[in-house]
Amino acid sequence: MKLTRTEIIAIGIPIAAVISIFWAFSGGIIGGQDHNHDDYNANLYNFVTPTDYKGQTRTYYIAADEVKWNFAPTGINEITGKPLADDDTAKVYTENEKDRIGSVYLKCIYQEYTDDTFSTQKPRTDKWQHLGILGPVIHAEVGDTIKVLFKNNCRIPASMHAHGVLYDKASEGAVYNDGVLNSDKLGESISKGGNYTYFWQVPERADPGPHDPSSIVWMYHSHVDEVSDSYAGLVGPIIITRHGEANPDGTPNGVDQEFVTMFSIFDESRSPYFDYNIQTFTQDPSSVNKDDPDFGESNLKHSINGYIFGNLPGLVMKANTHVRWYVVGMGTETDLHTPHWHGETLLMDGMRTDMAELLPMSMKVLDMYPDNVGTWLYHCHVNDHILAGMQSMFTVTP
Repeated sequence: MKLTRTEIIAIGIPIAAVISIFWAFSGGIIGGQDHNHDDYNANLYNFVTPTDYKGQTRTYYIAADEVKWNFAPTGINEITGKPLADDDTAKVYTENEKDRIGSVYLKCIYQEYTDDTFSTQKPRTDKWQHLGILGPVIHAEVGDTIKVLFKNNCRIPASMHAHGVLYDKASEGAVYNDGVLNSDKLGESISKGGNYTYFWQVPERADPGPHDPSSIVWMYHSHVDEVSDSYAGLVGPIIITRHGEANPDGTPNGVDQEFVTMFSIFDESRSPYFDYNIQTFTQDPSSVNKDDPDFGESNLKHSINGYIFGNLPGLVMKANTHVRWYVVGMGTETDLHTPHWHGETLLMDGMRTDMAELLPMSMKVLDMYPDNVGTWLYHCHVNDHILAGMQSMFTVTP
């Protein structure tokens, strides 16, 4: 649930002030067109980091695919154990009626494939089932080059814009009036059926800082129409490990398990698929009143990795191990989130805590050494978001 912008101002809570408070508490060029994948001048990619680390090229095959996404696939409010149909609050966001879409929407998300034919999707292993709507994790070590062969299978133009890493205009993946010729930034918008290869270097300035743990999280997302692209579902994580502290696959050495969770209110009324979803999933599309505030509320999915009311799977870990959590935010002025873990404590920036503060596109790292066996609540501590289903659970096994 959310207040409108007018309502926020009317009750005397300036949006800028709210963001400033959260900021205070929270601590507040490489690329080319790829028709043949290897025909770009590799000399453009010879950037040198200050220490000149010699890494490897890590190649990923990622497509933007259209999927029917279910925000609550079990049909149960897993937090209360009640069927969604019997939960008056949950029904606001999940019930399919003549003028309500329900919990299933067409979305465009990033998915990983095994090779550049994009014919076989790479299965997601059990340890990454929790990613949900997020794209595949891109792991790299400082000194590496990340090569992403991208294909757009969605009806909307899409791109891949990365935070933190080093790229030139050809691999920035963002549309704006920067004075650069379109021929020099071919990766800014890929039409349906198009392919492109992005190259991102990982210099020292992309790595963990002096007070960071051995790995940190950045994000990638589509930046053709940044707002509607994010609401469509085009977002994923990049995890960078300090040089010399990575396993062969780029994951951080000494970390037994990694979890990435994104707290975001998907405003489906701002998705490029909104009209399609009305026509496809409501029982009587002609009865829909887009200006009805209750209909608007029903399309606000207060999600963790694209799941609501405890439907997020896969947050399972062993006791007395080293678990690293990467928590990120996405969205607008109502996306001020405070992830809270029951039953355990974590370390963030050297401080002991059991919660974190997130603004849109905040990216934070916390280390947990779970010692309390059981199933525990994991949720946003903003009251309004709790009511709207931004809750999940994690399990610590012996």
